[in-house]
Amino acid sequence: MSPHILILGGTTEARELAAELTSLPEVTVTTSLAGRVSRPGALAGDVRIGGFGGAEGLAAWLREHHVDAVVDATHPFAESITANAARAAAATGLPVVVLRRPGWRPGPGDRWHPVSSLEEAADVLPGLGRRILLTTGRLGLAAFAHLAQLHFVVRSVEPPEPPMPRDAEVLLAPGPFTVADEAALLREHRIDVVVTKDSGGAATVAKLTAAREAGVPVVVVRRPRLPDGVSAVTGVVGVLERLGLSPGR
Repeated sequence: MSPHILILGGTTEARELAAELTSLPEVTVTTSLAGRVSRPGALAGDVRIGGFGGAEGLAAWLREHHVDAVVDATHPFAESITANAARAAAATGLPVVVLRRPGWRPGPGDRWHPVSSLEEAADVLPGLGRRILLTTGRLGLAAFAHLAQLHFVVRSVEPPEPPMPRDAEVLLAPGPFTVADEAALLREHRIDVVVTKDSGGAATVAKLTAAREAGVPVVVVRRPRLPDGVSAVTGVVGVLERLGLSPGR
């Protein structure tokens, strides 16, 4: 029988992996999306949308659909999904591979302030500036809601969920952005501080370059740790090697 691979996530890496796996004639691929983006792009192979009901629900789905391996290619900050995938794989005896793009690293001239959470990011902001570009996504803004003395420019692909800071303007923009785009945004909104998560990858790195060139400090939220016993690979080839498969092209 052909192996059935379940991919968790709608990231660029998940799409690349789905395309690669579906090019292999002996592999069946299902990609599961959480449904948080209203208009997901096309994906190779089968697609399901919605949650599983925690680790137990995911384990039941894996058994019911005769899955042979799980690849967690979700966003680096999808901590609960990653934890559920690890528990479900352990419960079913299936291999689990975590696919993560490499994180960012500061370079000469960067004024980074690494923190461990959005709450810690909120704690350091008053000492850094008053006009904040917040690029941490549409969730978790409650961590900043009490900072009434600061002005926030909240950039997100989808409308952010309340509660939000009282003094905030929302920019809905999907990206990717060029360094020139980001530099113009910093100037137009007179940004003192940028807040971001260490998402990694090239699609959103331009803001870091623009901030460095403008001398603007950046508060960077570190990635959550992977579950015990789980390690990550950084590319599609690494996933194929872990699964014992050969590239199709």
